[in-house]
Amino acid sequence: MSETKPVPASTQKNYVIHRHELPLSCPTKDMELWNAHPKVYLPIEKTGVEVCPYCGSRFVLQND
Repeated sequence: MSETKPVPASTQKNYVIHRHELPLSCPTKDMELWNAHPKVYLPIEKTGVEVCPYCGSRFVLQND
């Protein structure tokens, strides 16, 4: 049995998000939070692209 380990927060700068992962927050639920900035929710449903105001990570909504 293998468990997926959370990735460190904000280590990438580009993320692809799928509709089933909404609502979008940065850091995401799959990231380790101990060294992250405060959680902020990003309204990606309106624009399809959002940038985190804290870390500059860019999120793109994949239409699938």
